[in-house]
Amino acid sequence: MYIYECGNWPNFIWDSKKIENILTKVSFAQGRILGKMQELGFNLQQEAILTTLTEEIIKSSEIEGEILNIKQVRSSIARRLNIHNENSINSSHHIDGIVNMMIDATHNFNNPLTLERLYGWHAALFPTGYSGIYKIKVAALRDDKEGPMQVISTKGNREIVYYQAPNAKILPEYMKDFLNWINTNNTANPLIRAAISHLWFITLHPFEDGNGRIARAITDMMLAKAENTAFRFYSMSSQIQKEKNEYYKVLEYTQKGDLDITNWIIWFLECLLLSIKNSEQLIADILKKAKLWQQFNQIKLDNTQIKMINMLLDGFEGNLTSSKWAKICKCSQDTATRSINYLVENRILKQQGAGRSTHYVINCEE
Repeated sequence: MYIYECGNWPNFIWDSKKIENILTKVSFAQGRILGKMQELGFNLQQEAILTTLTEEIIKSSEIEGEILNIKQVRSSIARRLNIHNENSINSSHHIDGIVNMMIDATHNFNNPLTLERLYGWHAALFPTGYSGIYKIKVAALRDDKEGPMQVISTKGNREIVYYQAPNAKILPEYMKDFLNWINTNNTANPLIRAAISHLWFITLHPFEDGNGRIARAITDMMLAKAENTAFRFYSMSSQIQKEKNEYYKVLEYTQKGDLDITNWIIWFLECLLLSIKNSEQLIADILKKAKLWQQFNQIKLDNTQIKMINMLLDGFEGNLTSSKWAKICKCSQDTATRSINYLVENRILKQQGAGRSTHYVINCEE
């Protein structure tokens, strides 16, 4: 028996005493992180929003096995929110669609969640009407013409069905119940409502594909509503990605259980708490970058030097060499070497290694 087959579905129950401690910790952590963000200047807040939202979108897609171009995602968010972004590049329609979905979820959190709105999100995820090489039904509830919606894993020659979603025929009624609940103010704690909304939507699995990403967008919408702010300063999806195996285990356990979802709520809140704590490192990194630029701005730099310094501060892939500099900046090797030597002389960069292994890093010590 699956949870939606229980006679009293969808009247979820939970043990308030068992979740009281973790709920208090999460509420305190939320207040703490929001307080820290308010202490930052406007530009640093904008950088935090841009970094966190980029991480949320990247990791939510990564959970489903889709790797997005981080520079395109960051550039798309910056354009959409009018945030200054060094090294901006063009982004695909697919990435723009995902960004629009997430921004709609978090910035319009007080707007009713309707089927039409969900259809728009689904269409944004699959602008071509295909999921990979497979054509799917977009901006509409699944119809199960190809068989029941199942979560399946293949081991050798054997298929294991971990979960089977409700029959498509009863989806319209089930979705009506879900949307009525999510758009109604009730006495449940907003964080518990966020946990329930995630579980409820993913249990219904209303679309042919994209259910996980939309469930996490709904979660971000409910968390924004709980905090009464559109600005995201932590990434729930990033933490779920780190605990992906446990995430699927607790979902399977809950979906094959009764209407007591205490264990799911506890796991959700513990995951949320870790994601908030991890965001404190984000604040530290942003402050570090800001302090470094306070020093760098005292030195005359050209546009290419500013571009490369930002790339290093944002996490340069591999080691920076003079040949990589020349390729990225589309200049000669001699020009690249002169630019690097200037930064070394002014103690912005420092050399590491020798010979062919020579490369350069930010001189944080200075």
